[in-house]
Amino acid sequence: MKKLNLSLLALAAFAAGAVATPALAADGQTLMRSGTQASIKGPADWFTGDVRIDPLFPSNETAHYSGAYVTFEPGARSAWHLHPAGQHIVVTSGVGRTGTEDGKVVEIKAGDVLWCPPGINHWHGAAPTTGMTHLVITGSLNGKNVVWGEKVTDAQYNGK
Repeated sequence: MKKLNLSLLALAAFAAGAVATPALAADGQTLMRSGTQASIKGPADWFTGDVRIDPLFPSNETAHYSGAYVTFEPGARSAWHLHPAGQHIVVTSGVGRTGTEDGKVVEIKAGDVLWCPPGINHWHGAAPTTGMTHLVITGSLNGKNVVWGEKVTDAQYNGK
């Protein structure tokens, strides 16, 4: 399994100016203004099809989790991956799919919430004819929040 850290994508986005610098709000709070962070195209090494990542917030020294909206066009999906500290997925629109190594593929739709425990190899993406957006809140462990694997085949995506 290829070991790549999604944090690297976030760092590249910061370096490219795609992620805005948080503004100082009252009493030491920080504010990430809507519309100040550029969308990122999902890298072809980690996704099949058209995927857009909209970063929301990075992890920091006390809150070891980050958040983003990820939008998958119909048929698009992630590669196999696992999260060392787990991930919450909240489907905000559309219909999607998620699969695990046992071959089971489950439909997910707007309003569904999925917890992916640490170390579970899985994938997620849109349904074949319907796009899907989800909010991900991903934990980090020792500075890593994802370990990427191989691309999901069409047979795996279709549960065959």
